[in-house]
Amino acid sequence: MHNEDITLTAGDAEVAVRPGNGGRVGGLRVGGLELLRQGGKFGSFPMVPWCGRLRDGRFLNGATVHQLPLNSPPHAIHGTTRDAAWRTARTSATEAVITYDLVEPWPYAGRVTQVFSLGADALTLTMSVETYDDSFPAQIGWHPWFNRNLGGDDVRIDFSAAWQEERGDDHLPTGRRLDPKPGPWDDCFGMPGGVDVTLTWPGQLELKVASREEWVVVYDEQEAAVCVEPQTGPPNGLNTLPRLVTPIEPLEATTTWSWRRL
Repeated sequence: MHNEDITLTAGDAEVAVRPGNGGRVGGLRVGGLELLRQGGKFGSFPMVPWCGRLRDGRFLNGATVHQLPLNSPPHAIHGTTRDAAWRTARTSATEAVITYDLVEPWPYAGRVTQVFSLGADALTLTMSVETYDDSFPAQIGWHPWFNRNLGGDDVRIDFSAAWQEERGDDHLPTGRRLDPKPGPWDDCFGMPGGVDVTLTWPGQLELKVASREEWVVVYDEQEAAVCVEPQTGPPNGLNTLPRLVTPIEPLEATTTWSWRRL
């Protein structure tokens, strides 16, 4: 099988990559502590070829309007690949490369590649989208569900954003930028110097989520887990801030999660 689970190990860290379940990270264990919420819909899944909610499931490419299925009515959410089976290209003890060829309902032919690279104190995730034919707008993001509690005190989320996207009643950014507000959040923030968010489980572990991208969605309204989601644009970004994938220029992004024991 090309989509069997893959286990990466380095030091006391272990990562489960699940190509057959949406190309997600199914687990991240550090010194026996499982950092990610367990379950088929959780772990950390790729958001591609768009992130978060897409207004009414529609986007434009030039003058062409495309309609996608409304998997979170009235919107389409989180891309098309988290429910798909990916293929394993290659693996080693510390690295895995998996791919997914874009198919309907996405209207353009292309390939998504994910690289998972594990070190003793960091996991680096790289994702790219390339086109086989026409240019198209796309986004890349990651949606990790970090356990709120690892057996001690609840996690603390620390970050300093330049702005917070105002969220409309439809959960989409209105286009206005606000000074960041205290949580709880299901909100998109701008970090022009790059995403830099620290999760601290007091007395246990500190984990930094970093990316050169400037957009991050923070979601902590659920009891069991918190999400820190680096992405290449805001929700509905296919419409408001499109990044084109062209035959000569793929879209690529990277996030690194680094940790230390406390």
